[in-house]
Amino acid sequence: MMQEHIRKDAAGAILFDAAVSPQVEHDWFAPDYWRGRGELTTRPGGRGGVAIITRPVGAWVLRHYRRGGLVAAWMGDHYLWTGADRTRPFAEFRLLGEIARLGLPGPKVVAARYCRRGLFYTADLITCRIANAPTLAECLAAGRLDGELAAAVGALVARFHRAGIRHADLNAHNVLVAADGLYLIDFDRGRLQPPALAWRLANLRRLRRSLLKLGAAAQGEAMFEQTLWQPLLAHYERTFNA
Repeated sequence: MMQEHIRKDAAGAILFDAAVSPQVEHDWFAPDYWRGRGELTTRPGGRGGVAIITRPVGAWVLRHYRRGGLVAAWMGDHYLWTGADRTRPFAEFRLLGEIARLGLPGPKVVAARYCRRGLFYTADLITCRIANAPTLAECLAAGRLDGELAAAVGALVARFHRAGIRHADLNAHNVLVAADGLYLIDFDRGRLQPPALAWRLANLRRLRRSLLKLGAAAQGEAMFEQTLWQPLLAHYERTFNA
């Protein structure tokens, strides 16, 4: 069970799970700290790549929050301060804690941090890495996305929706396919709310657009609909209504 602790100082505040580590330092959120210890590797993905930290207890993923879209050109990695509990990393930390409490397959959270400078703050998050788990996008590129996997994705999404977990960016890059099952990752701006039909359909449409953009309909949209999307929807409905 998560043991939430907060450490505040002049540099900012760190929210961490004491059940994972009894103490967390600001250095832990600096890639150069881990690089100097020979414990950091990076791989493409997201905004600015993915930093993977090698730990005796298993690898961690360090993510620095960066803006996307047009606002990134002038805001970069800075966010407007509206209170500690409303910071992006603290909100995601607590949502991941709720996901774990509900028994849903998401990444286990380690620690979150914000550093405030006047009206703005920067943010970081550390989670446990889900090992040997390619993304759904990578499975598609490798020709491994079939009706069976699509059906499993539909069931996965339905479990989160039934629990009221709204993913803000449901796409093929945020579904991991591990040996022990499927996972959803990256819950930045996600929220817990009643499972209304409107946002559930919007989530599914976003996932569909992602698959089509990545080439899932290379053999025609009718084939995509029949062999992938309909199995996904059928298992989504079956699981949601179970």
